[in-house]
Order: sequence, then structure tokens, then C-alpha cells
Amino acid sequence: MPAVLILGGLLAYPLFLGVWLSLTNTVLGSPGQFVGFQNYIDLISDPTYRGAAMFSIAYTFFAEIGKVSLGLILALIVNQKFAGYRIARAMMLMPYVAPTVLSALAWLWLFDPQFSAISWLLMKIHLIHAPINFVGSPTHAQISVIVVNIWRGLPYFAIGYLAGLQGINKDLLEAAAIDGASAWQSFWRITWPLLLPVTTILVSFSAIFTLTDFQLIWTITRGGPTDATQVFTTLAYQRAITGGSLGQGAAVAISPIIFMIFFAWFVVRSVREERATA
Repeated sequence: MPAVLILGGLLAYPLFLGVWLSLTNTVLGSPGQFVGFQNYIDLISDPTYRGAAMFSIAYTFFAEIGKVSLGLILALIVNQKFAGYRIARAMMLMPYVAPTVLSALAWLWLFDPQFSAISWLLMKIHLIHAPINFVGSPTHAQISVIVVNIWRGLPYFAIGYLAGLQGINKDLLEAAAIDGASAWQSFWRITWPLLLPVTTILVSFSAIFTLTDFQLIWTITRGGPTDATQVFTTLAYQRAITGGSLGQGAAVAISPIIFMIFFAWFVVRSVREERATA
């Protein structure tokens, strides 16, 4: 019973309150009236919301691709035993343990249009002739926040893949080598299939957190320029808190739950299948 009360108070009540607010026209200072699904209907015809939804999906999609590929490469490297490999594994966690806002502020300095260290380095090696305005144009800003999200989530994937790699029976790889399999064939036919269950769980949980990311984008771009990096969470904050339209902001915040339910169902299904085949 105490567990039910705690879960109900901490999880269920805020969720149901958000759903209820999304069905009203509540604004700051006024309780509002029940309006049914009008807020959701209005969102469909709202170009800012449609843009935020599209970028939220693209942001999640490209960030997950980057984290899977780079995380796997990093795990394969630190899975080898070389001088200082334990230090390399510890250093790998730094992006994950640093406070999100602090790391976002550091990236904001790196993206500075005049004093960016990235632009300075690229100019020194003659790849560019003028500083890049990383967060000043819509396309640059979208790419920049995706890069930061990949950097931030990379340790989560690398550690997960490293655990998966160390769980693979070495006899399988040795038997493949004796049979004449190349390194690529061993990876593609043995290592990668055995890492697929880990990949499913890593991507599903990461996608949920990426789709609801707020701190990185709000600290770096605040959804700009011209709403180019607007996502569900930043738009909900702007509509509900700074704009005062609590009902409309709640509708924006509740709308991505459909995607999160899908990801959660995918995780549960994958875990059940893994247990069935174990």
C-alpha cells in the first residue's frame, strides 16, 4: 500500500493533472473550463507545433543513429586491453557525469559565433575561412543540438555495449577464427546479432529521454532561431509557463506520450522475447 501511494502521488497524479489541464482552457490565474479535445485540434493546425513535432522526431532519430554507431565503435575500442584502458573507460563517462546545464553552457561557448574554439581550430587547419555561426542559422542550430545530444548520450551506449561485448563467449569468436572467418565476418555474424537485444533496450530507453529532452536545447538555443530547434518540451514550456496558457501547454506536453508508449511497449516486448529464448 505505501508503494502504491508513493507511485500514485509522484507519478500518476502529475500525469492525470497534465491530461486534465490539456482538456481545459486554463490560463495562469484562471481555473478554465472543460473544452474536450479542442487544444489538440488547435495543435494540428498550428505550424509551430507541427515544426516542433517534426524536429523532435528528427532530433531523436539522428541522435540515436549517432549514439548507436559511435557508442559501438567506442565500446569495441575500450574492450581491447591496451596501456591505460582502465583510464580510457573512466574518461568515457565524463560527458554523462557532468551536470547537463553545465555541459550545455560549455558547448554554448564552443558555439560562440566570434570566440568559438571549434571555428578557430577549423580556420587554423584551413578548412574554413570565417567563423561558423553554429546556433545563428536554423540548419546549423539543428545540427549543433543533435551533435551535443550525441556527445551527451555516448557513454550510456558505450557502457551498455561494453557490458554486452564482455558477455559474449570468447569460444565462439575463437572457433570462427579457426574456421577462417575475417574480423568483419566474426563481427557481423556473431558479435552484432548477440548485441541486438542490448541495442533494442539502449535505443528504446534513450529514445524516450531524447524525445523529452529539455535542458540541452533550452540552454543552447531556447528553441530558436525562428523556432528551428523547437521540440515538444521547449514549446510546452513556452506556451504554459512564459505564455500562461496552461491548457495548451499541457496538450503539447501530453502529445508525445503516444511515442513513449510505443517505445515502452517495444522494450517490454524485447525483454519478454529475450527471456523466452534464454
